[in-house]
Amino acid sequence: MLSAVRLVSRKQLTATQPALVRSLSAWSNVPAGPPDPILGVTEAFKADTDPKKINLGVGAYRDANGKPYVLPSVRKADELILAAKYDKEYLPITGFGDFTKQAVLLAYGPDSKPLKENRIAVTQSISGTGALRIGAAFISRFYPHSKAIYVPTPTWGNHIPIAKDSGLEVKHYAYYDKKTVGLDFEGLKADLKAAPPKSVFLLHACAHNPTGVDPTKEQWKEISDIIKEKEHLPWFDMAYQGFASGSVDADAFAPRYFVEQGHQILLCQSFAKSMGLYGERVGAFSIVTASPEEKAKVDSQIKILVRPMYSNPPVHGARIVSTILSDPKLNAQWLTEVKDMAERIIGMRSQLFDILKEVGSTRDWTHIKSQIGMFAFLGITPEQVAALAKDHHVYLTKDGRISVAGITPGNVRHLAESLHAVTK
Repeated sequence: MLSAVRLVSRKQLTATQPALVRSLSAWSNVPAGPPDPILGVTEAFKADTDPKKINLGVGAYRDANGKPYVLPSVRKADELILAAKYDKEYLPITGFGDFTKQAVLLAYGPDSKPLKENRIAVTQSISGTGALRIGAAFISRFYPHSKAIYVPTPTWGNHIPIAKDSGLEVKHYAYYDKKTVGLDFEGLKADLKAAPPKSVFLLHACAHNPTGVDPTKEQWKEISDIIKEKEHLPWFDMAYQGFASGSVDADAFAPRYFVEQGHQILLCQSFAKSMGLYGERVGAFSIVTASPEEKAKVDSQIKILVRPMYSNPPVHGARIVSTILSDPKLNAQWLTEVKDMAERIIGMRSQLFDILKEVGSTRDWTHIKSQIGMFAFLGITPEQVAALAKDHHVYLTKDGRISVAGITPGNVRHLAESLHAVTK
C-alpha cells in the first residue's frame, strides 16, 4: 500500500513539474517584443511563390541580377591577408591602428587641420551601430550641457533605441516634408534656432536613411552657421561615404566643411555599404578635440567605455579596410567599384522614373531622381504599400521606403507598372 501511495505521489509530482517550473520562472513576466518591420517584409516576401515578386526592404547592395556582391578589391585584400599568415591575437581596445589611421584620413581628408595637428581621437567600432553606441555613451557620460539628442524626423530606426539605451533623452527636429517629398529646410532651421544652446544634433552626413533626401552644399553651410551661432554639438553619422554620389570626397562634404568652420564634431563611420563588409562589422568613432593633450584624455575615456562593452573589436574586417586604403592600386580599384555601385543605383532611379512616365503615370515622381543613396521615399500611403504586396507581389516597408539596390533591369518595369496601378 505504501509503495502504491509513493508511486502515485511521484506521478502527480512529475505531472505538475512543467507547470511548477513555468510559475517559478524568473522570466515569466518578460513581455514579447514587437516584430522587426524589415524582418516582417522579408518573411512575407519569402512566403510569396509568385515569380515576379520583388523585395525592396533589405538594406544591402545587390548586383544587376539581384544577388549579393563581394567587391573584387575585397577579394584581393582577403587573398593578401591570407598569404601573410597573420596571427589571431587580440587587438588593442581601440582597435587596429593601421585601420583607424586610414579611416580618419578617408573621412576628414588629407588636408584636415585637426588631423595634421593630432587632435582627432578615434577608435575602431562594431560597424556604424557600434560607433553610435560609443558616441551616445560618451555624450551621456561627459557632455556637460545636455543629456538629450535631437534626431531628424524621420531617422534610421536604430538611432532612437541606441540613444535611449545610453541614457539620453531623444528629441526631434524637422527634416522631411511629406508634401514636397523633399527637405523641410525652413522647419529644420527653425528647430535648430529654437533648441536650447549647446544642444546635441545628430546629422546624416549623406544619403539620409530612410528618405534619401540630403541638404545641398549651400544648405549645409547655413546649417553650420546656425549650429555655430547656437553653440550646438554636431554629431555626424556617415554610413555611405562614396556610396551616395560615387565620390568619397563629395559625400564627406558636410563633416569636412563643419570641421573647417571650427566645429568639434563627433563622427561615426561604417564600411558595410561602401565596401560591402556587412558581416565583418567594421566601423570607427572619432571626436575632434581642441589639442593633442585633450585628445589623449578623450582617448583614455573611450577605452574605459569600450572595455566593458566588448573589450576589443574583431581584426579581420579592419585588416581588409586597411589593406585596401593603404595600397594605392587597391585603393584606386575600390574607388572605381564604389563609384560603379553608386552609378548602378542612380541608373535604376532614372529607369524607374522614365518607365513610370512611359506607362502613363501623371504623378510627380521627380523625387525618385533627386533623392540619393540606397534608399528612396516613394511618398505613398500605407494602404498603397499594402496593395503593392497583395496585388503585385512588391514588398517594402509600410512608410513607403524602398531599397533602390533591390531594383534590377529585370524587375524595374514590373515595379513601375505596379506603382502606377496603386497610385493612379
